[in-house]
Amino acid sequence: MAEQSKKHSDQAWDSASVEVLSKAEKENIDTAFSRMETQKNQCKFGTTGVCCRICHMGPCRITKKSPRGVCGADADTIVARNYLREVVGGAAAHSDHARHLVLRLKKVAQGEGGGYEIRDEEALRRAAKSYEIEDENRSKEEVALDLAEKMLSEFTRQEETLETLKLAPLKQQSIWNTTEVAPLGIDRMVVESMHRTHMGVDHDYKNLLMQAFRTALADGWGGSRIASIVSDILFGTPSPVRSDANLGVLGEKSVNVVVHGHEPELSEMLAIAVRDPEVVAYAKSAGAEGVTLAGICCTANEILMRHGIPIAGSFLQQELALITGAVEMMVIDVQCCMPSLPEIAGAYHTEIVSTTHIAKTIGATQVDFNDRDALNSAKDIIKRAIDRYKQRDPNKVAIPSKKSPVVGGFSVEAIKYMLGGTFRKSFRPLNDALISGRIKGVVGIVGCNNPKTKIEEYINVLTARLIKENILVVKTGCAAVASAKEGMMKPETALEQAGEGFREVCEAVGIPPVLHMGSCVDNSRILEAATEIVLEGGLGDDISQVPAVGVAPEWMSEKAIAIGCYFVASGVDVILGQPFNITGSENVLNYLEQEVRPSFGASFHTIVDPEKAADKIVELLDQRRDALGINKRVERKLYDMKDRRELDV
Repeated sequence: MAEQSKKHSDQAWDSASVEVLSKAEKENIDTAFSRMETQKNQCKFGTTGVCCRICHMGPCRITKKSPRGVCGADADTIVARNYLREVVGGAAAHSDHARHLVLRLKKVAQGEGGGYEIRDEEALRRAAKSYEIEDENRSKEEVALDLAEKMLSEFTRQEETLETLKLAPLKQQSIWNTTEVAPLGIDRMVVESMHRTHMGVDHDYKNLLMQAFRTALADGWGGSRIASIVSDILFGTPSPVRSDANLGVLGEKSVNVVVHGHEPELSEMLAIAVRDPEVVAYAKSAGAEGVTLAGICCTANEILMRHGIPIAGSFLQQELALITGAVEMMVIDVQCCMPSLPEIAGAYHTEIVSTTHIAKTIGATQVDFNDRDALNSAKDIIKRAIDRYKQRDPNKVAIPSKKSPVVGGFSVEAIKYMLGGTFRKSFRPLNDALISGRIKGVVGIVGCNNPKTKIEEYINVLTARLIKENILVVKTGCAAVASAKEGMMKPETALEQAGEGFREVCEAVGIPPVLHMGSCVDNSRILEAATEIVLEGGLGDDISQVPAVGVAPEWMSEKAIAIGCYFVASGVDVILGQPFNITGSENVLNYLEQEVRPSFGASFHTIVDPEKAADKIVELLDQRRDALGINKRVERKLYDMKDRRELDV
């Protein structure tokens, strides 16, 4: 038993996951962790990127004895083509998410919301101004319709660059124009990239890689940015809210419904439905105390930010939530939902419900969500879960007690408000703290979990080290969930773990040292924050000068590759906890880690050890601080009245 516990402790960082993994093994339940064991000897041609199956003269595998494929493509071309196709997959996923939201906004504007409405009119009018849409003396519906049409055109533009690029600093826009990576329409970039990687088209690895940056920018400053903007308009701009995180949030005597995926439309309605008196009464009539709604993966982040709904876990806890035996229903939509879920659910009383036609899973129940009567449709789904409560087998239930408090929901607007107040919302205090040295820099930690390593160890070790080094950490996606479960996303953590200067700032403002900024599509919020720092002044005139670094410690998704590319193209160095599948080409590797730096002022770095990653981050931040001439601690001065008069303000 001790040996079994040690094995699971080597697989997962947090005790709740270890506890449920032991239960899974005892009950002979197959999980991603056990399947990883069977996949240990993964294909070297695939992991180095030198396997090409783009045409049916192959598949071709590049070796020293066979340096070219049948068509004549070498390792550089093959690796670069594969890489670009992965960026396309990631950009398409986030941008299609955005398209669905824009179409929802259009329906709301046309009076066909079906229960959805414009929750944040200020966010709507702010977005309209950025698109130069007239909003004075016009209804919110009129403005929303124009905005939706304008945003839909971002997908179909054929000859003009994206409007959203204008949200970046002017010099940033100039860099993209000079390097010819300013993207046209989102769909145009995705289709063109697939065309370029077809057999017999683009063979220049540098040209292919620059197209990867161009396509990624169409996602980061286009699709993902649009998704965050529209989510705020429809569901409300997030502001700090308290909740809890980890499997311990599941209720022993309540009906447990877990939402998992990425698109927030249904989960928003479920969050309202579970509090409906009719639904609560229905749950009590079934013998339960009520209904507990909890989230997995990025849907968890969405409903935490806006409703304070607790987080059950991250990507690799989706199966573990079912294995607790306490989940009546898991509602899934798109992205990161494992096809193994119905098989695991079959060992318990759990029903897996899929509600989107583009994401069907064998063994899951397909329930058509009626968006014309969204709230009642959501209530019907919850009642369906309640009906399963009596089928729960108490002998199979084992909910870990572990959960931690979390404060989430730090949108850029919320940060500006906390820093400057209601009437003077501003990033000035943050800029001043960076310039004075009380905060060394800002690090965005993003991405997934990956069973190739002990999950969440890298994320949590790195985060603890950074806040000790006086570095503000902002997080999205499953990296944010990891910190939430570890208890790092509460203000008290600053008093216990932050370096002296950073602790002073956190105490004064009342923020945690690690800020929860949303789901993985909300990485655009991090770039929005970086832009605010530039516009506030004193820290350079483009993002590549700001003391900021991005990290994807345990990434696994094509989306993470696209995200990494648009961060680098925006001037942010990106550290990877594991390499891309590109090591079969020294030229491609060197281009992404070295040669691209003069173009964007940033590049990729692969560092598999979190402590070494922290050292590199400090080095990169110091380089930027040196270049800005601010790499010295400015002593605090207490002003008397004479000093204040001399300020002449």
